[in-house]
Amino acid sequence: MEPLSSSSSSLPPNRRGPQLAWIGLGNMGRGMVKNLVRKGPLDTPLIISNRNAQRAFDLQAILDPGKEKTVIAPTVVDAVQGADIVFTCLGDDDAMRQIAQEMSDLFNLNGKLFVDCSTVHPDTTHHLADVFTKAGAEFVACPVFGAPAVADAGQLICVLAGPEDSIRKVRPYCKGVMGKANIEFSGQSCSKATLLKIIGNTFILNMIEALAEGHTIAEKSGLGNDHLHQFIEIMFPGPYAAYSGRMISGDYYRREEPLFAVDLARKDAKHAHRLAEASGMSLKDVEVADGHLSHVQEHMGKKGDIAGIYGAVRLESGLKFEN
Repeated sequence: MEPLSSSSSSLPPNRRGPQLAWIGLGNMGRGMVKNLVRKGPLDTPLIISNRNAQRAFDLQAILDPGKEKTVIAPTVVDAVQGADIVFTCLGDDDAMRQIAQEMSDLFNLNGKLFVDCSTVHPDTTHHLADVFTKAGAEFVACPVFGAPAVADAGQLICVLAGPEDSIRKVRPYCKGVMGKANIEFSGQSCSKATLLKIIGNTFILNMIEALAEGHTIAEKSGLGNDHLHQFIEIMFPGPYAAYSGRMISGDYYRREEPLFAVDLARKDAKHAHRLAEASGMSLKDVEVADGHLSHVQEHMGKKGDIAGIYGAVRLESGLKFEN
């Protein structure tokens, strides 16, 4: 199927279910799209769009070489015009605010449903809901928990918040398709979903900080990393074991593209600090982890990964950044 033109007439004829579009093909978005295409209840090809268009073509070549299940929209405007339900998964608040404003300024959004899977501040989610609903659209916040490998496996935890009628339209694409479970704030403010997401991500930051310190002291004390990793695999399977493996294998500094970019991790830490300040408290553990993330930024730049906290802890203890 050829890329969409700027007219919605390029949509497949006689469609039965809603036409879906997906905007944002980062590490998380690619896995989520894969599961939507392979397992989702789609009657028509999924419209995909990305700022870097080549990424959309590369994904289509791997996922849908026959071009029967996906169609590439040349612009975000084309993707939105041709869709009933639009999923977004972008890197930061500014990008989401820009898209929301652009769409609401360009044309009427009556009848469309926007589902944002990005990790943004709850204030941003509230703003998005306001912009889209004033433009005649529905809005559901749907941030997800899980690393890119979890997204690829369709095992994410989807957090849904917004009007019940709107959430009902989104459920068929979450549990059993992109995710293994849903956490719902049905009939509540959309910002509740991203509030949980930001607080939940502090657990991830603290987990990685604890692993980094544990592996560093295991090396320096003579215990060694292998037996500590074995203990972690037995005692804390799942994310703990996965990040432990990434640390001792050197994946945190060897990969060309970070799985969880340091810039995004620091964005989440900043959001957590803002939430804490507004609640009259502080997050000491997050402050420590964010300090180490700043060293990862200095050492690795854009290639820095959240697991590089291990390298930062190593440097502080007199070891090399690389293990």
